[in-house]
Amino acid sequence: MGKIFCIIGKSSSGKDSLFRMLEQDYPNMRRIVLYTTRPIRTGEIDGITYHYVDDETYYRMKEENKIIEARSYHTEHGIWTYFTSSQEIDLENNNYLQINTLEGYQKLKDYFGVDKVVPIYIEVKDDGVRLQRALTRERSEKQPKYQELCRRFLADQIDFSEEKLANAEITEENRFLNHDFMRCLQEIEEKINDQLSLTKANKQYQL
Repeated sequence: MGKIFCIIGKSSSGKDSLFRMLEQDYPNMRRIVLYTTRPIRTGEIDGITYHYVDDETYYRMKEENKIIEARSYHTEHGIWTYFTSSQEIDLENNNYLQINTLEGYQKLKDYFGVDKVVPIYIEVKDDGVRLQRALTRERSEKQPKYQELCRRFLADQIDFSEEKLANAEITEENRFLNHDFMRCLQEIEEKINDQLSLTKANKQYQL
């Protein structure tokens, strides 16, 4: 059985950059691409950054029981929904990488089992660093949405509170400080390698 390595963290904590490096270093690992009903942003690619769909598609997939987890956000530009579909996940034959929220991670864990989903929580202790990264990225948009940026930033303080991290059983061994990018990447890969070795050992034992 494979595993899902779930990259979690506040906005602008470096999740996307670390995710891209992990994809390069683990070319045999599949990507789970989230679906979203929000508009595509500058530099994003449909099917790679997200699967961009409309509300009608979301409700149809929901009726067909193809959605594992979903969450909706009331933004200044309407309701934006993000969700994970079961139709592209085959843990019998593959390992996966995914960027998700804390809530999304918990629902994946409930769906597949705690031993199948590995949390990798990315931290940046200085919120000023995260805010500057977010502002820089938003300024590059053709139509910057600063109110939405502020909403996300403030919501993160609640969504990733220490209480919620504890309830989700995000332990110290699953938390990675992203102050030195390459060191953070190395520590994450050590964690992934340990999990993959454990999976391989279990398969050999079962044979």
